[in-house]
Amino acid sequence: MYATQAMAFAAPLAKELDENKVTPGVLGFIVFAVMAGGVWMLMKSMNRHMSMVNFEETPAQTPAASAQSSKPQAESEPTSAASRGE
Repeated sequence: MYATQAMAFAAPLAKELDENKVTPGVLGFIVFAVMAGGVWMLMKSMNRHMSMVNFEETPAQTPAASAQSSKPQAESEPTSAASRGE
């Protein structure tokens, strides 16, 4: 059956419908259902992947703290004349 023949058969049926009323029909429902199923599958996958993520951050060292930790212990401590034995 050609598209023109199908339209010829559908034309009398279209006159019976209210011309001011527009409905999505079965095709609209199928498209909506497929989209809803896809969104559900994406949310399920996202939930699975987000459960694998570790959100705990390690504290960042400040530049001053990292510079002091890299110096030898003797240089970082202030020394006085009394502690040197003078």
